[in-house]
Amino acid sequence: MTLPATHPLSDGRTSGSPLVTTYRGVRGAVTPVWFMRQAGRSLPEYRELRVGTRMLDACLDPELASEITLQPVRRHGVDAAIFFSDIVIPLRLAGVDVEIEPGRGPVLAAPIRTAADVAALPAPSGADFSAISAGVARTVAQLGTTPLIGFAGAPFTLAAYLVEGGPSKDHLRARTMMHADPSAWAALLGWAADVTGRFLRAQILAGASAGQLFDSWVGSLSVADYVERVAPHSAAALASIADLDVPTVHFGVGSGEVLKPMHDIGVDVVGVDWRIPLDVASSRLGGGVVLQGNVDPALLAAPWPVLEAHVLDVLRRGRSAPAHVLNLGHGVPPETDPAVLTRIVELVHAQGEG
Repeated sequence: MTLPATHPLSDGRTSGSPLVTTYRGVRGAVTPVWFMRQAGRSLPEYRELRVGTRMLDACLDPELASEITLQPVRRHGVDAAIFFSDIVIPLRLAGVDVEIEPGRGPVLAAPIRTAADVAALPAPSGADFSAISAGVARTVAQLGTTPLIGFAGAPFTLAAYLVEGGPSKDHLRARTMMHADPSAWAALLGWAADVTGRFLRAQILAGASAGQLFDSWVGSLSVADYVERVAPHSAAALASIADLDVPTVHFGVGSGEVLKPMHDIGVDVVGVDWRIPLDVASSRLGGGVVLQGNVDPALLAAPWPVLEAHVLDVLRRGRSAPAHVLNLGHGVPPETDPAVLTRIVELVHAQGEG
């Protein structure tokens, strides 16, 4: 299948944008920049808009999700929007009872702990992504030449939530299940890959110009466990959009030890968290992979001269890769001053050739 003729990559709106060309490995005149979690709690206009609306309800309201997605593009002048949603949305739409608890995160009514629990999960084919498609289409219609990034949670991170029943520091139950019942684990990861792949595909077909797979909890895994028991399922999730020829990004937190196998699943760009310098990451990847990252979110609250020096250092180290998109090493903290993000965008754009 090819993208629709009206898709922004097909009709030329975003195919030559700084973000898309950089993702495809062409270093342009200016380093593109966007921020993970740029749409959200750091913006007063977001907080005002969200009053009285639960998180997942906001994600499933096409008009609201679109407006939230557009807010940081208007305010900061970033080179991309990323669709406002949540990695557990495909779980909800497939029929899993999950809710976002303020101050805690995703919580499931019934954790998935046994082979019988996995077998009882609803079929991913029953998920209705029409609200997501509508929100993406509405957003793309207003973005013009600015590309929209679609995203999905990687199967391991979804499985970690499903098994733990909520957020966890070490994901012990999930990692135990991986070894104690390998067949149930493989079935669970296969289910997660199917549903999150469908979620990502819906966004791309509706107009997103790139896709990013988030593996938030991959840092809890050994290299061997990642390669043998996780990576094939992440590859399967991305295979859902392989026929659409859109650039893909893979990002994980604490992923320094698994950068190469994360790239090897078949992505164009590897996102790097703040723990290792970009030139080190580039070396681990063989020097030929486009990178995204990796300003330390903690420094967003530091004095400007400190942050400025750090951003410039990230840009310098990013030159070790064929091309580089500046981003954070994780998401924007809720207490961040929005003016700081705008100032970073202006600084990066003023540096000229990356």
